Amino acid sequence: MNGRRYVLALGVLIAWGLLAFLPQTALAAPAVPSVNIGIGQANGPQDVSVTLQIMALLTILTLAPSILIMTTSFVRIVVVIGFLRNALSTQNVPPNQVVIALSLFLTFYIMAPYWGQANEQGLQPYLAGQITQEQAVENVAAPMREFMFKQTRETDLALFVNLSDAERPESQEDVSTLTLIPAFIISELKTAFQIGFMIYIPFIVIDMIVASTLMSMGMMMLPPTMISLPFKILLFVMVDGWHLLIKSLIVSFK
Repeated sequence: MNGRRYVLALGVLIAWGLLAFLPQTALAAPAVPSVNIGIGQANGPQDVSVTLQIMALLTILTLAPSILIMTTSFVRIVVVIGFLRNALSTQNVPPNQVVIALSLFLTFYIMAPYWGQANEQGLQPYLAGQITQEQAVENVAAPMREFMFKQTRETDLALFVNLSDAERPESQEDVSTLTLIPAFIISELKTAFQIGFMIYIPFIVIDMIVASTLMSMGMMMLPPTMISLPFKILLFVMVDGWHLLIKSLIVSFK
């Protein structure tokens, strides 16, 4: 206890000594600026409209990560890498942080042309005052809709069109974005599961061979996963698995 008191007293003396050597102007200046948020009475409909716009903007910013994830190639990539990790039976290797980071950077690489079109056709003209806000939103959404239409199956799109009780669309422009996004998501999940099935096949063969060998030797108490894991990793490294997997994922979006 005496040692703790001595350390505490020494820390207090050092803090007071530092404060004593600071200039008075530094002590007088506030360290952190204050922020005041108040709720007052609206003076007219215009104030209410501005408040609703701010609330809508905050809501969109909150949902921005989900919009970024669910309308890009991220879903397929992260699900496929998850299947690979389970097929290898490596549990948390690579870690979740590595899987998410790799999926994000691959998503940036794949979506770069579409985001570039959105920036050139929508954002930059709007910032320059050449187009209206509504036109800017349409120009930004156009490349994203083009990407989602390329990856969406007609059966999945027809499912949500029929469930919405909307009229049969004559072209892609007649399909609303709210109908396109869920159709795109389930199409991506189906494609990811198909790729995951193909990934599982060679590793299941290794598991079956190892399990049969252990049973024939009477070593039933030894977990087959422990023996098959090194052979799975060896196979994956010998065929340059990461190169093949990433290449296949990127090509699947073209």
